[in-house]
Amino acid sequence: MGTFHAFNTNQLLDSLPNTEKNAFLADCEIVEMNFGDILTEPGERVSYALFPIDCLISLIATLEGGNRLEVAMAGNEGMVGVSLILGSHTSSLQMLVQGAGQALCMSSARFQAHLAKSPVIEQLMKRYLDVLMNQIAQSAACAHFHELQARLAREPPWPRSSGLPLLCRRLPYLRSDV
Repeated sequence: MGTFHAFNTNQLLDSLPNTEKNAFLADCEIVEMNFGDILTEPGERVSYALFPIDCLISLIATLEGGNRLEVAMAGNEGMVGVSLILGSHTSSLQMLVQGAGQALCMSSARFQAHLAKSPVIEQLMKRYLDVLMNQIAQSAACAHFHELQARLAREPPWPRSSGLPLLCRRLPYLRSDV
């Protein structure tokens, strides 16, 4: 596994208590994410959980006829491979790197072992999954009810200065200290 340095950070993992965070990070490897890389396609096996550090990964639904719709995006506030939280090893979405950078990578087997071993980690991941489901629902509602011009003109759900969503800060029910 790669060496973890303090400057490599993922906000979701940073919210863990130090004991759980250190044990979790010991099983992570830092990997490079290249723009345009397809990490999984719908129906493929999810072999790892990824926790973006400074990259962006789109979650894209593919509809009948081949139409595609980005339904969510994960940056350093979250993760991809959330089906593993529910015990599923199959992706229902395409995962596409939209912003190059690095991510922390953990095998699906080690990730699920951490979930089973640590109620703190399991609870955090379930709260994140709830936030992600709300993001997907919001995306679907927006795509259905708003004209394209209104969707493009809306304020992004993250501070412009960061360039990345900060759902951990914006949604208090994701944070355990609130």
